[in-house]
Amino acid sequence: MNLQVKKRRRPAVPIITLIDILAILLIFFIVTTTFKEQQSLLDIKVPQSSALDGAATESSRITLAVSAEGVLELDGKPLDIDALPNALRSIKVRFPDRQLELKADEEAPLGVLIEIWDAAGAAGLKVADLPLRILMKP
Repeated sequence: MNLQVKKRRRPAVPIITLIDILAILLIFFIVTTTFKEQQSLLDIKVPQSSALDGAATESSRITLAVSAEGVLELDGKPLDIDALPNALRSIKVRFPDRQLELKADEEAPLGVLIEIWDAAGAAGLKVADLPLRILMKP
């Protein structure tokens, strides 16, 4: 009779090979994953401006107001959008130390605002110096 108890070998899990397999699986999933671009449900065409850059500074300013209907007023006087670049040039010459401030109604058309920024750029004003204040209804 065999009275000696055989020592059982403890089962070993080859961890190093498991790490290799996990690394290969990780690389496979990273390579085969397709990254989707976040898409909007709405088809929006945003107007482009050629004169936008930078932040605004505070000083004595001349006001350019835009109503919800897109009507412009420069320093309290009605103004047509086509005459805006010339009016801005003359203000820049007459008042070189004063800056322009844009006050827009919250429902002002975005296209009109972009045209204003383009007119300011064409008049030689830095759009960065043109702070925008949105006037909200109470």
